[in-house]
Amino acid sequence: MKDLALSDDLTKEDVTVLIVRAKKRAGLSWEGIAEKIGMSPVWTHSAAMGMNAMPAEKAEALATLLELPTEAVAVLQDSPTKIWEQTVPTDPCIYRLYEIVGVYGPTIKALIHEKFGDGIMSAIDFDMKIERIENPKGDRVKIEMSGKYLGYNAW
Repeated sequence: MKDLALSDDLTKEDVTVLIVRAKKRAGLSWEGIAEKIGMSPVWTHSAAMGMNAMPAEKAEALATLLELPTEAVAVLQDSPTKIWEQTVPTDPCIYRLYEIVGVYGPTIKALIHEKFGDGIMSAIDFDMKIERIENPKGDRVKIEMSGKYLGYNAW
């Protein structure tokens, strides 16, 4: 196995490993890291996992904060290739999100079309927030998503 901290040819996967190790070593939360680099926790985690490209100043801030090798800054700025290793994930938390889309996807689509017309919600011009809501029956997970509406072009 290559020494990731000394490699000149780091991949996004290598940098993700370095970030997770450094986060654990520093005892930081994703919220704490995001606050220190001036971004949302959702975006910060996604970019750290290689699913988004970081602007130079955010990549530099993250690398400084987590004491990553200088080569990591350029890798964090690279455009990602977004692939998934499984068609349907087996992790229970992620699977439940697939289940929600499977059950409510057609409903979400129909209501978007009723309110906006034929189109989609952007996953690029997109915000997401995850909150914990206390509830006597058991705490709730609140996921709020907001994406720019993109109407289909009629050719």
